[in-house]
Amino acid sequence: QVQLVESGGGLVQAGGSLRLSCAASGSIFSINFMGWYRQAPGKQRELVAVITSGDRINYADSVKGRFTISGDSAKNTVYLQMNSLKPEDTAVYYCNAGVRTTTYWGKGTLVTVSS
Repeated sequence: QVQLVESGGGLVQAGGSLRLSCAASGSIFSINFMGWYRQAPGKQRELVAVITSGDRINYADSVKGRFTISGDSAKNTVYLQMNSLKPEDTAVYYCNAGVRTTTYWGKGTLVTVSS
């Protein structure tokens, strides 16, 4: 089993910044990727950003140029630096990780951007 714990969410004004962290622990032998998804009220969960073990990175078009994903393999932690936040970024942000053939999810952290 792998546990993912997100932190760093909160309330911020539009134009502000937040940094989310996701720490993985447990039976980690080979993490293939770690990423961030978000789910706004009444909407489907959507990909925000993902980083692979080979440091390939993908972003959703809506966050390109504003969000930056990075990883610390020694700490099994992935970060999401979010700048120039907009009210439409308000959502619960979930971390996920692919370990061998299984994808694990954290419980999420709420980000609220006020206008």
